[in-house]
Amino acid sequence: MKNLQTSLTASALALAFGLSAVPAWAEESKAGVLLAAGESTMDETGEAVSDTWITTKVKSALLVDDSTPGMDINVETKDGVVSLSGTVATEAEREMAITKAKEIKGVREVMADGLKTID
Repeated sequence: MKNLQTSLTASALALAFGLSAVPAWAEESKAGVLLAAGESTMDETGEAVSDTWITTKVKSALLVDDSTPGMDINVETKDGVVSLSGTVATEAEREMAITKAKEIKGVREVMADGLKTID
């Protein structure tokens, strides 16, 4: 089910980035197209990283990674500060989500007070 959600979300976001089709090289991981599209956009324009771009990249990273329940985590960004909220099953999933968010270019800080664990 997670793979279907990931594929559907990635496909929808890829369309939002103006990609009409998923290239054959990315068929196994359609979310990879979105990640690549975001990176190429930033490299080509040389513009500062926007909060919208950061939010999209963080959400994509959470959806692609099987160790984080990306559909259950809300992401908001303000001035490069990413806020994560929602509920995850374990502390390990919470920590992985925070780590993934910190790895994204332009993220100055990650606030995860709103990201709770079930256990």
